[in-house]
This record gives sequence, C-alpha cells and structure tokens, in this order.
Amino acid sequence: MRSIVPGTGETRFLVITFPPDSVFASSGFDPRAAAEENAKISPGLAELFEPNGMHMTPSIDYGIVLDGEIWLELDDGRVTHLRQHDLIVQNGTRHAWRNRSAKTATVAFVLVGAQRVPAR
Repeated sequence: MRSIVPGTGETRFLVITFPPDSVFASSGFDPRAAAEENAKISPGLAELFEPNGMHMTPSIDYGIVLDGEIWLELDDGRVTHLRQHDLIVQNGTRHAWRNRSAKTATVAFVLVGAQRVPAR
C-alpha cells in the first residue's frame, strides 16, 4: 500500500491505539524515532501531521471509540471528550486526537476518499 489515505472513491479501515499524551512528554520519548516509525506504518498520513498533531485528510471519516477515552480537538479550538462507543463523523476536518487519560484509547475508523472542493 502506497498510502493509508484513501484516494477518491477508495476506502480504508483502520484501528488505531492512542497512547496517553504523557508518553510524548516523558524524558525517554524520542520524537525523531517516533516520526520515523509513524512514516513506516502510516505512509501518506504521517506526512500530513503538523508539529502540534493537527492534520487533515481528503476523506469522510467515520470513527467509533472501541476502548478508553479520547479528546477530539478541532482547528477552531473546540474539544470534544469521547468515551467508549461514542461515534464521530468528519468531512475533511482539520483536527488532532489527544489522549488526556492515563490509559490507551482504541478507535476504529472508516475513511472514504473524497475530492476536496476548493473554497470560493
């Protein structure tokens, strides 16, 4: 697979486990190694991440929290706290996932590739 991000009309099914945010702040965390690992396991997606974790994909995304809890941060500053069995739908939304808890969170996603329409 060249890219995890689906092309127009393609779909992807992903199950992602998010470690607690505290992992990224620990003294043993190596951001360079993490970026390299992310690039290997998430080709096409890893390149879309901004330094603050925000990203946007040309897709309609359906997600369900399978386990744990996670916070969805949108580019307008809104934050939504999601718990097990909560659902989200996004349409090319710039966002970041934050795990403010002490446990991992697992979320299943279906991404449907969509063509981005230029803003008028």
